[in-house]
Amino acid sequence: MKLKDKVAIVTGAASGMGKAIAQLYAAEGAKVVVADINLDGAEAVVEEIIRNGGNAKAVSVNVVKQEDVDNMIDTAATEFGTLDILVNNAGIMDGFQPVGEIEDDQWDFIFDVNTKGVMRAMRKAIPIFLEKQAGVIINTASTGGLNGAHAGATYGASKHAVIGLTKNTGFMYADEGIRCNTIAPGGVETNIGSSMKNINQFGFERTKSVRDVMPRTGKPEEIAKVALFLASDEASFVNGTVVTADGGWTAAF
Repeated sequence: MKLKDKVAIVTGAASGMGKAIAQLYAAEGAKVVVADINLDGAEAVVEEIIRNGGNAKAVSVNVVKQEDVDNMIDTAATEFGTLDILVNNAGIMDGFQPVGEIEDDQWDFIFDVNTKGVMRAMRKAIPIFLEKQAGVIINTASTGGLNGAHAGATYGASKHAVIGLTKNTGFMYADEGIRCNTIAPGGVETNIGSSMKNINQFGFERTKSVRDVMPRTGKPEEIAKVALFLASDEASFVNGTVVTADGGWTAAF
């Protein structure tokens, strides 16, 4: 029980990696706020966790709305008494658009979800962690946040920004008992592709050669195990860094 009596929030937890993280955290003893814009999906995850003997609460959260983020953090405090672990997993893809074909509204929306949504949740959680002099933040970035051709320009830029935010936060609060790390998954079998709109054929074809060297896709459960390590005391000296989980994909270049 690596997370016994800990309280965790996982965003984007109705499916994919977020669901797997929420389930694993609950199995390891955490009380979990399952947060997602898809409330029905979040409630289904909670029901499964409870059937398996865990403790969880579903919350409807659109991370582009500060009031939703505030309610999510407040729910953890009111339902479970505190917050120990924040996993910012919610995110969306672009349509492989190169910079010459980006539209402002698409750029703004993807950054609002992938980057500003992460910042909003961190900003709200930090006072709780400061008061406790303890806390763990785990952000889901992407190998697209380390490299230039794993998606379009907007998605890549938004995930690069998450990595920068993670590193800055890890250093800034290191003396306050707060750790902040990010996971950079490679291709993982989730439904994030459903967020891809108006696929840009030029961008998609340009990145095909990069996708072709991917050894394999990962399972959400494999990413959840990385998130468990980072949340646990086993990672007590791991802070402000990126853990790449891509099956060796980016080792090729």
